[in-house]
Amino acid sequence: MKLVFCGTPVFAVPTLEALIGAGHGVELVLSQPDKPVGRSGEVNPTPVKVAATAHGIPVLQPEKLKTNQALRSSLEAIAPDAIIVVAYGRIIPQWMLDLPKYGCLNGHGSLLPRWRGAAPIQWAIAAGDAETGVTTMLLNAGLDTGPMLLKRSIPVTDTTTSPELFVSLAQIGAELMVETLAGLEAGTITPEEQDDSLATLAPLLTRDDARIDFSLTSREIDQRFRGFQPWPGAFTALRGKKLIVHGMHVVEEHSVTAPGTLTIRDGAMEVACGSGSAIVFDEVQLEGKKRMPAADFLRGFQLKSGELLGG
Repeated sequence: MKLVFCGTPVFAVPTLEALIGAGHGVELVLSQPDKPVGRSGEVNPTPVKVAATAHGIPVLQPEKLKTNQALRSSLEAIAPDAIIVVAYGRIIPQWMLDLPKYGCLNGHGSLLPRWRGAAPIQWAIAAGDAETGVTTMLLNAGLDTGPMLLKRSIPVTDTTTSPELFVSLAQIGAELMVETLAGLEAGTITPEEQDDSLATLAPLLTRDDARIDFSLTSREIDQRFRGFQPWPGAFTALRGKKLIVHGMHVVEEHSVTAPGTLTIRDGAMEVACGSGSAIVFDEVQLEGKKRMPAADFLRGFQLKSGELLGG
């Protein structure tokens, strides 16, 4: 097929590569504008732009889509059979939705209608879902509300982290998009409307999502910790200062202290959580200090059992 591909981060690159590998003609790539990263402020090209350039595919990085007449003229001249959208980060306007023969196809990192929105992979782990996956769908004007085409699921274990799941779902999504195009062309796929009553939202993560709520059970806290890696992470407060937690694990012992209460047990930082559960901090970093194993932190700071974290 003659395609236009819209994507920005690393997650979208395997799909672009798979489409090219399957023999489709990617005529143009749209990616978000390059932005400065890190403390240096160096402007780096988006991962999708790097991949497209390596294949000699033209790349456009428009600031706006809806009223961009030059872009519209370019796409109308290409007359793509389909527009593929994977983690692009822009709302696709109606004129683009209406343009291709097979529509605008999206690869979304969840089993829709569960986890519509910007951060489906992270929220699936944070919520303790037993499985997640990728759904291909036809985009419409809503937020991930379009008719579903194909799905593929994988299990989420009690050790799965977001970075691991991103890699797995990116590859699954690439294979599924190639399969979706083949099915549409062959007429073997029937779009299926989503059941809105089953929908859940996966909103964009904020820094405050990293704040540990010790009223949750230790397993719920661990799920959020694994889901919110590498950003926004997890933190709490200790003696009025921010304490970033880089590593933690659940303990099975029943805690009789109030949530947020610290217990120093065998050189470990154990914190009481909701429903009598507890969690142990393995690696921490006090604001302005370097990260270190919790055992080293305890040797350097005179903490006592009974101190309260959070607030």
